[in-house]
Order: sequence, then C-alpha cells, then structure tokens
Amino acid sequence: MSTRGEETREKIRAVALALFQEKGFDGATMREIAAEAKVATGAAYYYFPSKESLVLEFYARLQNEVDEKLSAALEGHRELRERLDAALRLKFGLLRPNRRFLGALVRAGLDPENPVSPFSAETTTLRERSIGIFRRTLEGSDVKIPADLAPHLPRLLWLYYMGLILFWLFDRSEQQKRTDRLIARSLDAVATAIKLSRFRVAAPLRKAVLGLLSDLEGDPV
Repeated sequence: MSTRGEETREKIRAVALALFQEKGFDGATMREIAAEAKVATGAAYYYFPSKESLVLEFYARLQNEVDEKLSAALEGHRELRERLDAALRLKFGLLRPNRRFLGALVRAGLDPENPVSPFSAETTTLRERSIGIFRRTLEGSDVKIPADLAPHLPRLLWLYYMGLILFWLFDRSEQQKRTDRLIARSLDAVATAIKLSRFRVAAPLRKAVLGLLSDLEGDPV
C-alpha cells in the first residue's frame, strides 16, 4: 500500500475510534466515518469493509504490541505473582489510553454473536493469542502446575482478565483506583490458589474448576 493509502487508512481509523467514543459503536455509521474523514464512502469501505473490521484491526494492533513487549515486562521475574502482575500491568497500560473507546464497545462485546466480542468466532485467533500471553507468563514461573490443570490454566486466567476489564470499564473511581486495588488483592488469591493446586488435597477442587471450564467451553475436559 502506498504512503498516501496508509495515511488515508490511518485517518479513517482515527476518525472511527473518535466517533465510536462519541456516539457508541452502534450509533456511528460508515457513512459518517467517511464524511468526517473527508473521503468517499466507497473509499472507506475499500480500506475497511465494515465497522467491525475497524475494531478487529484495533484489537490486532493491541495484541501485536503486547506480544512484542511481554518478554521485556517479564524479564527478571520468576515468582508467579510478580509475573502475573507484570503481564496485567502491561495489558492494562496499553488499554488505558483507549478506555473510552472500549467502553463504547461494552454492549457489543458482551454478545458472543457480535463479531467484535472477545468471545466471538471472528476473534478466535486474537483470543487464542491473548490466552497465549498467560501461557508464556506461567511457563517462566517458579511454580509447577499440575498436569491436568496446565493446559487449561491460561484460559482460566484469560477469563479472570476479562472480568477485570469489565470491572475497570465501569469503575468510576478517580483514575480507576478501585480496579488497581482489585487487581492487587485478587492476584494474591489467584497466585496462592495456583501454588496450592499441586497438592493432592486440591484435586477435587481442580476437577470442579475444570468441569466448570468444560461447561463454559462446551467441550469435554
């Protein structure tokens, strides 16, 4: 793509994100995005076939940045809680400048049939990449994960992360300080639970958790 084409694409993308924040994802149209970007509607569709494609590109760029920066964020950390904290700090640090935009996507994001939902078929690849961030975080830690739990724990941590994002988006405290406290306190519990999971006495709990995950995924575990 030419430099001019890239500039046009970036302009459409920037205008779309601003309009989504202002009018909500459902309220903004491709025609409005094109008009605001001062390009023909057909040109807007040339670069982005739909509003959903704009959002999916945003997700992909964000995930690329997380992938690129994770190793540096985790460097020097072996203790499990420290690694989880570093991964979450990286993710939320990249999300924070886009909080208003992400807030505009909440309703669409909660519907797994909507292409922009983190749970949709269209986001499968990005979702698996995000889950992979937690897999990488666990693999370098000082904790041995039980064999039955290891394949599923990254997905459980991703679901935990999704819950944190939802809380953060609705957090009206100054600079979302309540979310910071929630992350700090819940990480203590999560890291402790993972460390204790390797003991035989925790086997029934592991089985219950894996059964719950199986129900959520619709697949046998």
